Amino acid sequence: MSERLYVATRKGLFEWARKGRGFSLRREFFLGSPVSACLRDPRDGALYVALHLGHFGVKLHRSLDDGASWTELSPPSYAGVAADEDKEAPSLKMIWTLEPGGADEPGLVWCGTLPGGLFSTRDKGETWTLNRPLWDDPRRPEWVGGGYDDPGLHSILVDPRDSRRVVVGISTGGVWETTDGGAHWTLQGEGLRAEYMPPERANDRLMQDVHRLAWCAKHPESVWTQHHNGVFRAAKGPEKWRELKPAVSGFGFAVAAHPTERGTAWFAPARKDEYRYPEAGRFVVTRTRDGGRSFETLTEGLPKPPAYDLVYRHGLEVDEDGQTLALGSTSGGLWFSADGGDAWRAAPARLPPINAVRFG
Repeated sequence: MSERLYVATRKGLFEWARKGRGFSLRREFFLGSPVSACLRDPRDGALYVALHLGHFGVKLHRSLDDGASWTELSPPSYAGVAADEDKEAPSLKMIWTLEPGGADEPGLVWCGTLPGGLFSTRDKGETWTLNRPLWDDPRRPEWVGGGYDDPGLHSILVDPRDSRRVVVGISTGGVWETTDGGAHWTLQGEGLRAEYMPPERANDRLMQDVHRLAWCAKHPESVWTQHHNGVFRAAKGPEKWRELKPAVSGFGFAVAAHPTERGTAWFAPARKDEYRYPEAGRFVVTRTRDGGRSFETLTEGLPKPPAYDLVYRHGLEVDEDGQTLALGSTSGGLWFSADGGDAWRAAPARLPPINAVRFG
């Protein structure tokens, strides 16, 4: 069970400490700065914080003493990477996600960026290397932007049984898998459907805008995605997917998968992309416990209608105990659940718009 929760917002990083069945605000870092991603490495306790400072660029900081002091690191760089045909040379616009490598890979951290590059470090962020096999795949120039002008790599799943197996999700570029630590990649995603594409390309694996990927840590063959136009599940790895029928809406950004129960996952639905608000002003979380055959709509403790909070890709998280959840919205609302989502409790604070929540 995690003792901390980190909330990355448009105006700083907020650390919460577990208190009874909830959390209390403990510290703030980088107040006033937009935090796009954060990570507390479970292997060594190192804290990483990525800032998205607009025309001041992307900044990356690390603390090795629980936040008492910080070291500014050089962020990943596309320097020296040639431009694609008819496109400008790439430059780092945002760090979208940071994920630790396997337990047998001390110091290794993966980083997903906008544009859609995958970087790694083996020295705790001192130096970064672009994964060239994925970047140089001849199909990558076909990736397109989703909510941003550029494609972005936002989901990184490292198999706890075999750290050389990694699955990533790209908006818009589909689901990719490596089984050799990134030396070779396979485009997966049979069964995914993109309703925004012409019919002849609706099932093109390359054109799938997966909004977030999540899998069951104990059974990582059970993979979920909140897609741009639906909810999908793969029961035997990311090769083949089945479209589900959620209770509220197929559109949304966030998904969290139960760490031990392969059939349980949570979603934060919304109305489709042109609007981006909860359907009919009802802010809810949905949950399935039977592999997606049925869905429950969870509302106890969440704001009553009309409520127009929106949850981004990394705004819904479940702790390793499978019962504690955190939910953060673009309206600055933060809620906790201690019983798997049956009931929610609002945090006693109004925060800046929330980009991500992470247990640590």
